[in-house]
Amino acid sequence: MQNDHIDSEGFRANVGIIVSNTEDRLWLGGRASNKGWQFPQGGILKGETAEQAMYRELEEEVGLTGDDVVLLGSTKHWLRYRLPSRFVRRDTKPICIGQKQRWFLLRLHVSDDRVRLDGSDSPEFDRWRWVDFWQPVDEVIYFKRRVYAQVLHELGPNMFNQGLPPRPKTWPKDWRQTFDKDLKRSAKTRRGSRGLDNCETDNC
Repeated sequence: MQNDHIDSEGFRANVGIIVSNTEDRLWLGGRASNKGWQFPQGGILKGETAEQAMYRELEEEVGLTGDDVVLLGSTKHWLRYRLPSRFVRRDTKPICIGQKQRWFLLRLHVSDDRVRLDGSDSPEFDRWRWVDFWQPVDEVIYFKRRVYAQVLHELGPNMFNQGLPPRPKTWPKDWRQTFDKDLKRSAKTRRGSRGLDNCETDNC
């Protein structure tokens, strides 16, 4: 913990990693000792950029290197979640009350036989599988679900040019409303960027 970045509000700087395959399915890891399922993630060490931390964690937890994947996109801002009080370690200083994360979406372009879960002395995962796009939201521990839904909404268009797969109807209404607004803003931004590119090309 002494090497972690924990800000003045108690949030630990962290990276999250989404690995997709050519069939648009996502890599989901089963945490060791049957502690549930989640995407790879890990803290940013002092002196590291978020992208450097991402590649380090990818190799430590999944056994893949930068040569095995293509970077499709990353979140523009930090996404936060708070830990339930029973998960907060009060005996550590500074106290960490949650995570603030930068997320990265990768595409695996080699065989998944390259995956290795024993790259560290204390492996994070002991099993893994490919799942449908929205499935991780339902399988991750409850206090991370909204962040998972949010990051898949933000980065998903990098995988699905024609629109995201239908969302589960069981999601809270406020999630859907918030994410719909974000998608509309992102679409406007992308259209504006294309317009500027065309203007520069045409010297207008």
